[in-house]
Amino acid sequence: MFLYFYHMQRYLIKDILLVNEGKIVPTDVLVEGERFEKIAPRIQVKSSVTEINGQGKYLLPGVIDDQVHFREPGYTHKATIHSESRAAIAGGVTSYMEMPNTYPPAVTLELLQQKYEIASKHSLANYSFYLGASNHHADEILRLNTYRQEICGLKIFMGSSTGELLVDDIPTLEKIFANCELPITTHCEDEALIRQRLQQAKAQKGDALSAADHPWIRNEEVCYRSSSFAISLAKRYGTRLHVLHLTTADEMKLFDALTPLAEKQITAEVCVHHLHFTADDYARLGNLIKCNPSIKAAHHREALWQALLDGRIDVIATDHAPHTWEEKQQPYLQAPAGLPLVQHGLLLMLEYYQKQKISLEQIVEKMCHHPAICFQVSERGFVREGYFADAVIVDLHDHTPVDKDHLLYKCQWSPFASHHFPARITHTFVNGHLAYVDGRFDERQMGKRLLFHR
Repeated sequence: MFLYFYHMQRYLIKDILLVNEGKIVPTDVLVEGERFEKIAPRIQVKSSVTEINGQGKYLLPGVIDDQVHFREPGYTHKATIHSESRAAIAGGVTSYMEMPNTYPPAVTLELLQQKYEIASKHSLANYSFYLGASNHHADEILRLNTYRQEICGLKIFMGSSTGELLVDDIPTLEKIFANCELPITTHCEDEALIRQRLQQAKAQKGDALSAADHPWIRNEEVCYRSSSFAISLAKRYGTRLHVLHLTTADEMKLFDALTPLAEKQITAEVCVHHLHFTADDYARLGNLIKCNPSIKAAHHREALWQALLDGRIDVIATDHAPHTWEEKQQPYLQAPAGLPLVQHGLLLMLEYYQKQKISLEQIVEKMCHHPAICFQVSERGFVREGYFADAVIVDLHDHTPVDKDHLLYKCQWSPFASHHFPARITHTFVNGHLAYVDGRFDERQMGKRLLFHR
């Protein structure tokens, strides 16, 4: 049952600390209709307005998560666009880009359009969907170029997928990199090497294989071999490439910290779970943190942090990938890869702020500004007058428990179970609509389709 409250599209946020464009400044913010109307130290409004006391709290642009799996259509026992978009806005994510490995896989524009139609009716957050590539649908990508302003990009699984979505045919990859005019995002693991190492592991351990073997089977070489190949293709053809969920120290040498982000042709993403967990956590969490690419040894995590902070890694995302609890309790080889994270990604980064690992300005840069720049998202990702009013208010003096009463994922579990994050998201605005306040949702207005200025 949803709780509704009176909906008014005019809000004055008073005495808030705005984290935006490399600065933290005390200010007032006026939201009118769908947009930020005014940002100034003192705003006086004569006509009717709903006032929000921001004293002691922080206002951030809404998070843009460039990699989620919301499972609809085809796997709605795990998640739906509605359930996971609720979790997203409760976690401060106001816009997302969703992956094509639904069922049937979204490898044609017609199938992609079906997802947009579902989202238009059921997504509380703003949305875009990647077209999936396959060994047999390369010609479909030429059609994609017509939709440069309406679709976030093309997703290529260069390993670690099944059926149509695995693209391991080199002539097909070359054709795609040569002809796609939208950003290409890649999951980079070498499929042939994975199969070889899996057979070795089975020969050595048989039924004794467990999640602790996952980072050995999907090791550094598996990742580096694939990501370096993708980058070589992008350089050869001048392709706009965004490499997803990097996990190894080895790969960090492939990326550039000197070129301004808006000028980069090749950009990099890291996910929150790879910044947090290490291979030591398999002993405690097992299949719950089984994901592809794998969570690896601690020195890889530290290399990711270093690259994130020095500018080689551009974006922080979640790769939110829910499965049911029962699916995750299966033996290692049968248990699916992926974990639910979209409700807690920003909270986890705020915890690392509290630990002095990253600044608030850097969190906003990597989770809000940079996804907007990388994908050329129109009028979002920043708190600017005239931009869509996607914003989040956070209280760093409160906490958020992770338990059954507060989990919004349809799968109803989290790898952070029983943890208390030392921050709380109090308000989330989506297109000026106050969609979430202190655990309550106003679902009378859905999110919008993201548009891109390409």
